[in-house]
Amino acid sequence: MKKIITSFVATFLVVNLLFSQDVLTKKSGDDIKAKVLEVTTTEVKYKKFDNLNGPIFSILKSELLIIRYENGSKDVFNENKKSEEKIVSFKDLNFEGESDANKFYKGYKGAGTTVLVTSLLLSPLVGLIPAAICASNAPQDENLGYPSSDLMKNPEYANGYRNRAKKIKQNKVWTNLGVAFGVNLALVLALSAGN
Repeated sequence: MKKIITSFVATFLVVNLLFSQDVLTKKSGDDIKAKVLEVTTTEVKYKKFDNLNGPIFSILKSELLIIRYENGSKDVFNENKKSEEKIVSFKDLNFEGESDANKFYKGYKGAGTTVLVTSLLLSPLVGLIPAAICASNAPQDENLGYPSSDLMKNPEYANGYRNRAKKIKQNKVWTNLGVAFGVNLALVLALSAGN
């Protein structure tokens, strides 16, 4: 029984030793058994697994397909990462534009005030005309109030900022029309109750 346990432990240690290495797989399909020392933005530095006391080698990341580490994790290198980064970059800039519009865009005040005053003084029905006109027009550039003209040169950022600014303007215009309608309705009901 002691021999079986000793054999099992020895086999486990040998198998563990064989698999406790990093494997670099090149795009050509060749594998390099190694101990990865450092992964930089452009290259991977490693020592060959069969000579850990030997020299440090490096290989360009563009030549690699995958690194499988001894702990089971892996790094995958491929051309699709660049396109994924561009998509993320586009989404980030678009989102940043929308976020900045929420903070800085105040140019809706003229349109919102016009709709409110027209609807209160004349009637909500008459106020519907300027509300529809103001809501359908995008904000003018001089009313956008963006934080940086350099950022607005980026089409993704500018698109996000302009689209969000238009939605803010539309919401304010229709909200003011609703407020005016509510005020007029309350006045009509109050006058009706008084008679």
